[in-house]
Amino acid sequence: MSNIKVSLREKSIKNGRKSLYLDFYPALVHPITQKSTRREFLKLYLYGNPKNAEERTHNRNILHQADTIRAKRVVAVENNDYGFMFGDNGHTDFLVYFKELADTRKDNRNNYGNWHSTYLYLKVFTNGAMPINRVDVKFVKGFKNFLMTTTVLNCASKKLSQNSQYAYFNKFRAALREAFNDSLLSENPARKVKSIAAADTQREFLTFEELKVLAHTDCELPILKRAALFSALTGLRWSDIEKLKWSDIQYSEHMNHYIRLVEKKTKNVHTLNIPNQALELLGERGEPNQLVFEGLKYNAHNNLKLARWVLNAGITKKITFHCFRHTFATLQLSLGTNMPTIQKLLGHKDIRTTQLYAKVIDKSKREAVERIPDLGL
Repeated sequence: MSNIKVSLREKSIKNGRKSLYLDFYPALVHPITQKSTRREFLKLYLYGNPKNAEERTHNRNILHQADTIRAKRVVAVENNDYGFMFGDNGHTDFLVYFKELADTRKDNRNNYGNWHSTYLYLKVFTNGAMPINRVDVKFVKGFKNFLMTTTVLNCASKKLSQNSQYAYFNKFRAALREAFNDSLLSENPARKVKSIAAADTQREFLTFEELKVLAHTDCELPILKRAALFSALTGLRWSDIEKLKWSDIQYSEHMNHYIRLVEKKTKNVHTLNIPNQALELLGERGEPNQLVFEGLKYNAHNNLKLARWVLNAGITKKITFHCFRHTFATLQLSLGTNMPTIQKLLGHKDIRTTQLYAKVIDKSKREAVERIPDLGL
């Protein structure tokens, strides 16, 4: 009889959920390859803090299902049958696994959109199925080449843009990392394949003069105007402004007014000083749990109002809400703020992201062209 103990355990993951897995002690050892492992992730998930009867029922059912699997594994290891760990991974479909990962991102519209699109291209590339034990370097290179040569779905005349290739391949690589961490892959084949490079994109922004005109132009949605100008003066993203609460606005004699929040995109804890003119845009202070920009929404109707506001100011650039964050960055750069400081203000993990703004505002180039003496024209 085997002396291996099989325990059901939980691992906290994103979105407040818990992933269930079996822990084998001592570790299982393949009789031929001698590979060993202690974990089998069941791809069963619990709500970390169930909020209603439906979620509590879900947790009870999932725990029952997981315990049934655990009981089967106990019988298997007692019979020295380890095929469930070393042989059945080939029956795990990578497409199914990828879709499960994508579905956990549904609360983040933009991120989920890229994950779902990647899934659709994977589905085309694999003809709808791909055993995970066949996901190797050759497969990764093949999907990379597919993205670089394919056309947009439902539009055979239009090639997939380079930045879409970049975004989708990165989601694919992220899924492979998770599959490796979940012990579904013995190694991560993506490590041996170079990523697709991102294309340079035009980062539209407002000059100081344009921002000043816009600040003195009426907008049909005053709350949208206040939020946009606040972004231009602080560099905050839409996602952070939208969920900003009064409890995030803090004060100390040393720092004056500042924002302390966890960025929705990066999950970084970010401390940001608020300039006085930005503070004036916030209005009268509300309750701690009340949203600062209560009623602010992202939809086609509000985007149209933003476009009209910009047009009424005499600005013909295509300005989205995110352009106000670009405006903050370019204004800081043009005013001489150094790159590491701008990186901290924007909350970028990698300074290379911040350095993209240097291509937009390059003071040395402007000074160079002004060096040519006056021709007297």
